[in-house]
Amino acid sequence: MEWSIQEIARKAGTTSRTLRHYGDLGLLAPSRLGSNGYRYYDQDALVRLQRILLLRELGLSLPAIKGVLEGQRDTAVALRAHLLLLEQEQERIGRQIASVRTTLHKTQEGMELMAEEVFDGFDHTAHEREVTERWGHEAYEEGDRWWRSLGEDEKKAFLGEHEAIARDWGRAREAGVRAGSEEAQEIARRHCAWLSSSSKEPSRSYVIGLGEMYVADPRFGKNYDRYGDGTAAFVRNALTIYAEQRLSD
Repeated sequence: MEWSIQEIARKAGTTSRTLRHYGDLGLLAPSRLGSNGYRYYDQDALVRLQRILLLRELGLSLPAIKGVLEGQRDTAVALRAHLLLLEQEQERIGRQIASVRTTLHKTQEGMELMAEEVFDGFDHTAHEREVTERWGHEAYEEGDRWWRSLGEDEKKAFLGEHEAIARDWGRAREAGVRAGSEEAQEIARRHCAWLSSSSKEPSRSYVIGLGEMYVADPRFGKNYDRYGDGTAAFVRNALTIYAEQRLSD
């Protein structure tokens, strides 16, 4: 079975122009071209388009999506990974909805609020599994204790510093700055200083591994690629150089 470009665009909630753009970028080739020049898509193309749209929802740029698709040849494995991320997000949003409903009800009724209810679903421990798998449970617990010890102003300042660093990464990449340049390495120094806010100076392997995670995991990479396509890869490259030259294990 196959569908025309107009049918696919309508069912996917997008436009024929967008699908042609995906084709021009090498993201989504039609399964065949009709005698009238129209593009037609088969089931495999539909599955690939679904993966593209899922990755767009995660905030990835089109070049980043192309890299992910080229690196994940096993469609079933990729879809299971997507499904897990969607289920985790569904669970988190469900908790947030319940939290807001509880807050609304209790404020309207003049009832006492519990902090656990107000902030359910707004959880900084969402990445506990990734941290534990990569650096051990002790590293997670240390960071968790540090975060919980901060006041609200301190937490805002910490997150604000990261935003400033991420913006500077984006500006440097856009300006064509080389990853090993003095300017990029100064941002890398600030980035590592930010990482060490919760503990001692990060190790070489930690920083290199973190940089790789920025590129490999779209949930982390989107924090940088939203300041321009390829920023996460630029951050990884600059941090790797900095770690190899300035840090030890």
